[in-house]
Amino acid sequence: MPGACGPLALLLCGCCAAALGAHTHPGEHRAAEDGDAGQFVAAVYEHHLISSPDPLAPTSRRQALELMSRNLDVYEQQVMTAAQKGVQIIVFPEDGIHGFNFTRASIYPFLDFMPPPPLVRWNPCLEPHRFNDTEVLQRLSCMAIQGALFLVANLGTKQPCHRSDPRCPRDGRFQFNTNVVFSSNGTLLDRYRKYNLYFEAAFDAPPDVDHTVFDTPFAGRFGVFTCFDILFLRPAVELLLRDPEVRHVAFPAAWMNQLPLLAAIQIQSAFARAFGVNVLAANLHQPSLGMTGSGIHTPRTSVWHHDMENLTGHLIVAPVARNPQRLRAENATGKTDPSHSRFLKLLAGDPYCEKDSQEVHCDGAPRWNMKAPPVFHAEMMYDNFTLVPVWDREGYLRVCARGLCCHVLYQRPSVSGELYALGVFDGLHTVHGTYYVQVCALVKCGGLAFETCGQEVTEATGLFEFHLWGNFSTSYIFPLLLTSGMTLETPDQLGWENDHYFLRERGLASGLVTAALYGRLYERDYGK
Repeated sequence: MPGACGPLALLLCGCCAAALGAHTHPGEHRAAEDGDAGQFVAAVYEHHLISSPDPLAPTSRRQALELMSRNLDVYEQQVMTAAQKGVQIIVFPEDGIHGFNFTRASIYPFLDFMPPPPLVRWNPCLEPHRFNDTEVLQRLSCMAIQGALFLVANLGTKQPCHRSDPRCPRDGRFQFNTNVVFSSNGTLLDRYRKYNLYFEAAFDAPPDVDHTVFDTPFAGRFGVFTCFDILFLRPAVELLLRDPEVRHVAFPAAWMNQLPLLAAIQIQSAFARAFGVNVLAANLHQPSLGMTGSGIHTPRTSVWHHDMENLTGHLIVAPVARNPQRLRAENATGKTDPSHSRFLKLLAGDPYCEKDSQEVHCDGAPRWNMKAPPVFHAEMMYDNFTLVPVWDREGYLRVCARGLCCHVLYQRPSVSGELYALGVFDGLHTVHGTYYVQVCALVKCGGLAFETCGQEVTEATGLFEFHLWGNFSTSYIFPLLLTSGMTLETPDQLGWENDHYFLRERGLASGLVTAALYGRLYERDYGK
C-alpha cells in the first residue's frame, strides 16, 4: 500500500496505512449484482489472526505447525459454514495462516514446500506423503473436499535453488508469499507468488512474474494476485490485458487502511469499476494495525465489511453475476439534465467558465467564480497536494498542478459546518513505495483549517451533487467514492468525455468523505 503508517509499517509483511472509524455493512444479505446471465455464490473471510507472540524468535517446525493449526481450525469452520450456504468459492486473506513481522530465518519453519503446479498434478489431501513439509497444503486441500468448493488461501512457501543461479539467495532457497488455488475435489490447481512485496524481508519476489488464472465450472475464469499488487501494472493489469476471459479476481490482502484515498474497500471496489470485473477481496482483521475491510465487489455494487471495534472475523457470502456488467457513461447527451449540460459546456471551453471575470457570461449559467478562492497546499497521504476550498452552496472550481487540471461542478442542499476542498496531485509518490499517480480529489478536511485537508476522517454530513473530472494522461483511473461511516456508494456515471475522465453523482445518501479519480501512470514508475 502507498503512504506510511509510522515506524511500525516497516515491520509489516502486508500492505500499509492506518484507518479510523468502524462500519459493518448492514446489507450483506443482498445480491452483489443482479446479473442476466446467471450467478454463482462466493464468500470471503476476514480473519482475526492468531499470531505468534514473538515472530522474531527461533522456533521449530512442530511449534510453527501448532500455531498455524489454530488459524486453520478457524478456516475449516468457515469453510463448513460457507458450504451450508451454497458457496462455490471462498477466499481467505494474506498472512492469515502464519502471520507477519518475521525475519527471513524466523519464518522458515512456517513455510511449506511447493511443487510447481500445474506441471505437477497433485491432490495433497489424497496424496499426503508425496512431498515433505506440506502439512498446510494438505489441510487446505482437505477443506476444499469437505466443503465441495474452490478455495483460495495464502501461505508461505519455499523452493530450493542452485547457488550457481545469480538470482538464488545466499541460503540456497527462495521464500515466497504465495496464494494457492484448490478445486472442489482438493486438487492443487495453481499458485501465485506475490510480485510487489511491501517491506517483506522474509520473502523473495519471484524471478518471473506470475500471471495466474484458473477456470471454474460455475463462473468461468478467475485471476489471482495479492494486496500491494493491485496498484501496479504487473501482474494485476497485465493479467487482465493478456486474458480477456478473466471475469473475476480472487484477492487475498493484509491491507492497512489509509484515508482519504486508499482504504481497503475503496481500492477493491474501484478496481472492480475500473476494469469491469468482480473482485473477491479477503482482508486480514487486525484493528490495532488499521487492518480491516473485505468485500465482494462488482463494477456496479458492493457487499462489504469494515469493523475497527470488534476483534472477531467475519464471513461475507453473496451471489455474484457470472458476467459482470460495466458501469458506463452511455447516452451522456445532457439533453434532459441541466447539470450535465453545464458540464458539457465547461468541457467545450465556455469562456465564462475558464475566466474569473464579471465581464464574461455564459448563457443560462449562474454567476459563479466572481471571486477566485485561495489556492493552498496540504499533505495528503504523504504527497503535496494543491487545493482550493469548497465554500459555496453551488459552484464550479478548478485547480491545476503540472499538467493535470481538476474540475468540480457541484450543488448541495445546504452548506454544513465542515470544510471541503478540491485537490490535485501529479507526481511520483515516494513514501513506502515508489509509483507515479495523477489524482483529482474532493475531500472532507479534518477541521476548518486548510492544513487539515488530507487528514483521515470517516464521518461527514456534507451532501453533494457533482461532476468531478480531469484531463488525465493515463487511461488507468480508479474511481473512488466513500461516504460517512465507511460506506461505499456507486457513481451514477463515469467515463471519458472530450479527453477528460469524469465521475458524476446526482445525490448522496450520506455525507461525502472522498470522491476521487486516482490515476496510475505505470510507465513513469521507478524501479518497476
